[in-house]
Amino acid sequence: MAPKDENPATTQRTMLSAGPHRAGPRSACVVVIHGEGLGRRADVDERAVVVGRSQEADLHIPHRSVSRQHCQVWRDGDEYRIRDLQATNPTQVNDQAIEEAVLVDGDHITLGESILKFISHCSVEARYHEEIYQLATHDSLTDLHNRRHFIEMADKEIARAMRHRRVLTMCIIDVDLFKPVNDRYGHISGDNVLRQIAGVLRRHVRSDDFAARIGGEEFAVLLPECDIDAAYGFAERLRQAIAGAEFRPGNEAQTITISIGVAAMNAERDTCSRMMAAADAALYRAKSQGRNQVCIQD
Repeated sequence: MAPKDENPATTQRTMLSAGPHRAGPRSACVVVIHGEGLGRRADVDERAVVVGRSQEADLHIPHRSVSRQHCQVWRDGDEYRIRDLQATNPTQVNDQAIEEAVLVDGDHITLGESILKFISHCSVEARYHEEIYQLATHDSLTDLHNRRHFIEMADKEIARAMRHRRVLTMCIIDVDLFKPVNDRYGHISGDNVLRQIAGVLRRHVRSDDFAARIGGEEFAVLLPECDIDAAYGFAERLRQAIAGAEFRPGNEAQTITISIGVAAMNAERDTCSRMMAAADAALYRAKSQGRNQVCIQD
């Protein structure tokens, strides 16, 4: 058999294709490409996207050179526009200070010491940034949000709830006796269990809720506009659903259970870390009292 020619003299002719399949229309976006908040992005449509240092900003850039509400970007028909919101350091587009301007694909927006890039919905680059954003904010195993993104979004929701005096609760969920599953059936089977739990969790959360995998076998859910009684009901329904599901690690039917700690926001729990600490304390109590139960931190 003749050896394969690794450097043929004749170039193979190919047919042009329509390119990769596109799942649907994409949003334009602004992406932080330099400075504080590197990699963060916000999708832009008819509703104005506010960019600023405030936790409530749609695109939060926590740097002192950025005003609390620095600028807003929105879609106006076929155009995208930007308006300065009387920021201390004026908004610049391509190094020119503006009050209001039309944005075109690739424009650089300078806010204090941070630089954003505007990417239109028709840009090839938009798909790339969508994929990078997914990688940066989602857990690759379960496709839930990851810990870093959960903390970022939780702090924003807590600031909004405190400002508008709305209720907010958090659940921390831990899989009971998960290590023996991994030890007996292997990590691939263990990963399948975590994926299945994530799927059940995804079916139970509302569209406004925020679910994440925050550790090996630990999950968290943020429940906006949900008081402690409603959060307990949600957690109990989720616990029952997991306990009633059929898991088959190593192709052997197994019962898997979870323990859940629930904590409501209050004046002392005004950050994600403080709410997580309270929910963790309730989770520890659920574990110590026999697992497969929901406990509330008063």
